Amino acid sequence: MTNQRSLPSVEVLEPKTCWELLRSASVGRLAVWVGDHPDIFPVNYKVDHGSVVFRTGEGTKLRAALGKTPVALETDGVLADATIAWSVVVKGNAAPVEPTPDLLDSVGLLLFPWQAGQKDHFVRVAPTSMTGRLFSVVSPLMWWSPLSDDLRAQLEELNGESP
Repeated sequence: MTNQRSLPSVEVLEPKTCWELLRSASVGRLAVWVGDHPDIFPVNYKVDHGSVVFRTGEGTKLRAALGKTPVALETDGVLADATIAWSVVVKGNAAPVEPTPDLLDSVGLLLFPWQAGQKDHFVRVAPTSMTGRLFSVVSPLMWWSPLSDDLRAQLEELNGESP
């Protein structure tokens, strides 16, 4: 008989739970295609009428999000006792949203950008798919070893980085 540790279980979440978790957070990562490569941008977002809305200024993120390629928005968190984590990914097409009084009343006034500057473009990601996972967070004692620091130091030396 061997003394093997069991891996933490992963629970696939129902869409209703995914939406609840999305509503409980306000920051995610927007994955877009820029030219010939993927890129990821942090965004503040709100859930609005079965979609996710974020606010941004002019630039690469806006151009890429509104391009022909679908986008993905991922957010995650840790539940209060820090032993359970979750991750939700929304994939779909992004479209500009006109800042109408209805939008400003429902979402816009509550969607505060972290970075200063003109952020007057609202973008809606309408999901074509959504996935979510809930999983146990393992203690660092389960995966950390002193070898980790030694291996990192060796790799830094090989890359010409000094500690």
